[in-house]
Amino acid sequence: MQAEQLLKYDKRFRLEIKNIVRPIPADDEVLVQVKYAAVNPLELLIGTGSVRLIQNYRRPITMGNEFSGRVIAVGNHVTAFHPEEAVYARLPLDHIGAFAEYVVVNQDALALMPTNLDFAHAAAVPLTGLTAYQGLHEELNALPGQRLLIPGGSGSFGQLAIPIAKQMGLNVVVSGNARSRESLLELGVDEYFDYHQVDYWKHLSPVNFVIDTLGKAELAHELAVIKPGGRLLSLRMGPNRQFAVDHDVPMWKKLLFTGAGWALDRQTAKSDVDYRFIFVRSDGQQLKKITRIVEQENIKPALEHQRFSLSEINSALDMVAVGHPKGKVLIKFGEEA
Repeated sequence: MQAEQLLKYDKRFRLEIKNIVRPIPADDEVLVQVKYAAVNPLELLIGTGSVRLIQNYRRPITMGNEFSGRVIAVGNHVTAFHPEEAVYARLPLDHIGAFAEYVVVNQDALALMPTNLDFAHAAAVPLTGLTAYQGLHEELNALPGQRLLIPGGSGSFGQLAIPIAKQMGLNVVVSGNARSRESLLELGVDEYFDYHQVDYWKHLSPVNFVIDTLGKAELAHELAVIKPGGRLLSLRMGPNRQFAVDHDVPMWKKLLFTGAGWALDRQTAKSDVDYRFIFVRSDGQQLKKITRIVEQENIKPALEHQRFSLSEINSALDMVAVGHPKGKVLIKFGEEA
């Protein structure tokens, strides 16, 4: 089968297409024929080696973190999935490989696709949905009635984070673009700021939590609106000492993460804000809960209109890096949509 592989870490890395042996599922694994794989900023971080302190891959490694596809075969101990079923997943961090015609995945990471989505839209859900679910439930420990701000929340992350937060009973505030205002208000957003028109940090009453999707350039504005004792969760700014403690890493890594996150921890501590960073893991049971939300709310993630073939993977990566896509960038396998 064909697969796109990373041969070495490099700031200007390119993936190479290789012919490799089709995998055979172990007892607890499922063999899936990939229909679509999503291309994410995470691929850029992996390829450049930026996250090797979190996960250092033995190379060559087949890349790709999330996908949708159809079950081909199951291992001897698999009872929840059957051939021909439509499934999707965020692959386990240490067992990625969605940029391939076939992938084997542990049954614990897998879920049946939402019934309201085709393969293309389904491939855009797992990584973002699990990030939102784990961020709200595990990193923020959010409670009903508390207030959450998502700067830059009009993108794909907000589409899934908002309905999850509303089901938890949170008051949700978003800053984003004008074209997404009405659709996100329909999802339940309580207050919306068009960032072209209004500076949210000048008008917003204090919130308990901020989920940062924009990075360090937005930090001062985010800290300005968080209540003392509140929490800032970032998808972009990088790990710190708390991340190392939560993930029980070796002491040498703990020291490195402490050093890397020192400036962030110092700045957030001055505002009496607890800083957290999330690196999402696979979880099939959580993905099932996200599936129900997607079906109930009839959520259809935004997709970049241009589709790429496996051989065009480097163009797809360039689109994610500098092309300003209008939604998730997808790799299409075969003719089925």
